[in-house]
Amino acid sequence: MPILTDSSTESDWTEPDEVARPVVAYGMASETIGSFELDKHCHAKAQVLLVQRGALSCRVDGGLWIVPPRSAVWIPGGTLHAITATGRLEGYAAFVAAGIDVGLPQRCCTVSVTPLLRELLFRAARLPLLYDQDGASSRLIAVLLDEIAAARIEDLHLPMPSDPRLRALAERMMAAPADRASLEQWAARVGLSGRTLGRLISRETSMSFGRWRQQLGVMLAVQWLAGGASIQQVAADLGYESVPSFVTMFRKTLGTSPGRYMAERYAGARVTCCSDTAASSR
Repeated sequence: MPILTDSSTESDWTEPDEVARPVVAYGMASETIGSFELDKHCHAKAQVLLVQRGALSCRVDGGLWIVPPRSAVWIPGGTLHAITATGRLEGYAAFVAAGIDVGLPQRCCTVSVTPLLRELLFRAARLPLLYDQDGASSRLIAVLLDEIAAARIEDLHLPMPSDPRLRALAERMMAAPADRASLEQWAARVGLSGRTLGRLISRETSMSFGRWRQQLGVMLAVQWLAGGASIQQVAADLGYESVPSFVTMFRKTLGTSPGRYMAERYAGARVTCCSDTAASSR
């Protein structure tokens, strides 16, 4: 089972595009509690990144996706993307050969991970890179592809504007999420009127300014909670005057409280996914 860690060297990595198999799977593990980043890159093969513990964020031109535990991000082949991991990450990466249509969109999306999909990825990651393409291994891969195709898309996406003024504004808001300035105040900071800013945001993200900022808050909250932050800390870091007001916003957006959301994410998860093989090798 190939295991990629934040201390892996280039010699530990085999470029999945060079492996002549329809699916190539790896285990992923971060050995530290902090965060690490992978700069913009792309693969010819599409990929599914499943998170068991910690959180991932995936940035592409036009969008940001957050991947909490028990979710995965689908990245079509050839998509230029950057990855940031938060917390002590554990999960799996599966690369799907070009030409295999699993039925997911030709754009990035986050998907919910069923117990079956999780176990199939776990089994696939235990196969040798050049597994036998006949018999049990090929049947496992076929079922894995079917389960990826059946994955339910989740709304953990923040559309990013392409207008340079709006992109600069978005970056400033992401860097200072506790700043509760009004639409007019933010507009003045980038040399726009409030009306113009509202119109541009709506045109480029299909969201109002308030809805876009709320979605940003939810995405950051999920990322921070998965990284180990408390609900009180997240509420304060997002600029809420009280925890109940933050919880209300979170529940309206995702349908449940932040505490229950994270508890459900970790319930029954195989959080020792990448330590199983490491332990057996000692």
